[in-house]
Amino acid sequence: MRSILVGAGCALGLLAVPAWPQDANHARSLAATCFTCHGSDGRSVGGIPPALAGRDRAELLQTMKDFRDGKRPATIMHQHAKGYTDAQLEAIAGYFASVKPGPVQPAPAARGGY
Repeated sequence: MRSILVGAGCALGLLAVPAWPQDANHARSLAATCFTCHGSDGRSVGGIPPALAGRDRAELLQTMKDFRDGKRPATIMHQHAKGYTDAQLEAIAGYFASVKPGPVQPAPAARGGY
């Protein structure tokens, strides 16, 4: 009986361990869905829609949560943001906050290199 209780306690203890760290590209992979509208790495062309690169992490996170929760008017963002968990939104906000703002870089083919 004692070994069963110890085994059960160990199994329950594993449930309390945080998830293993994800690969370094996980946040960028999540954020990639934003690139279509907000530009590569969040560097939009002409500022429409707004650039996300280099913005404050907390501000981005709150904005995405507000879109998701219907607290902020939107045409598409409210539907897009509903597809993410809080942890995913945090990863996306962290990714864009870490990207250095700047002009959009043309694709390699457009620069003449492959």
